[in-house]
Amino acid sequence: MKIALGPLQYYWPRVTVLEFYAAVRDWPVDIVYLGETVCSRRHELRLPDWVEIADMLAEAGKTPVLSTQVLLESGNDLNTLRKITDNERYGVEANDMGAVRLMQGRPFTAGPFLNIYSKPTLDVMAAQGATRWVMPLEMSRAGLAQLQQDRPTGLQTEVFAYGRMPLAFSARCFTARNRNFPKDNCQYVCMDHPDGLLLETKESQAFLTINGIQTQSALVYTLIHALGELRDLGVDVIRLSPQSAHMDRVVAAFRAVLDGRESADEAHRNLVPLMPAGPCNGYWHDRAGLDMVLDGQVVASPAPGARAPGVRARSAA
Repeated sequence: MKIALGPLQYYWPRVTVLEFYAAVRDWPVDIVYLGETVCSRRHELRLPDWVEIADMLAEAGKTPVLSTQVLLESGNDLNTLRKITDNERYGVEANDMGAVRLMQGRPFTAGPFLNIYSKPTLDVMAAQGATRWVMPLEMSRAGLAQLQQDRPTGLQTEVFAYGRMPLAFSARCFTARNRNFPKDNCQYVCMDHPDGLLLETKESQAFLTINGIQTQSALVYTLIHALGELRDLGVDVIRLSPQSAHMDRVVAAFRAVLDGRESADEAHRNLVPLMPAGPCNGYWHDRAGLDMVLDGQVVASPAPGARAPGVRARSAA
């Protein structure tokens, strides 16, 4: 199986982003998704900057893919989308149906936000030109097994295997609202939270993470124990989502398990201290998403009044 580095979900300073992808050149990843998928107000890097990063990574032997924005809100967003879909140098990850239409039958990756849950939808995407699809994050092992039996010939499968899960998008900016700023004058406060801003319930239970207009899981989804199952199911690519620290070690841990140089249990023990929050994998096992299941048993399920392990409590309005 190949390892893909998913698109950067957070708003980091320009220098931080450039340094991050300069380091990626030496990581054991095969595919790197690039571009702003969350909010067009994040202006530290523009499309030409992402293309320059793609050029650098391509020279290092990686396969860059330009990801499209999930929720388009303006004419400028549409212009950027057209530039991405019109490019002839790099592959495209389509994250909404407008991007699928603009690809006009040319090869693309069907992103996880297209909500592909059935064979007819998978057939439609393949007919539109999709050469790879990304499993929706809430899909279970059983659901994936069924679609793997039904997927069109030649269509690759990619699975989100690590990171805080992007669950929903809204026209409102929750991070700006937390600071009592209007969305159009947000002061770019997302940059203050390089791994998102934790949202807790009144009982101080870690509930969600807010990341601008995006809502994420509070916990970190990890399928490191399921890599053997994913291989048996014929999955072609696993996706690891960037975090602000220790991402090189996260990638190395998954590569070591895939190569048989380290056990999943050992890698998991080493990974937990590197996570910005506690681990979960409930969706894969057809359970509540915040559950952590090992050997068929729930070993961690945050109870009301308890904070997720490794999460620093923060207030949210």
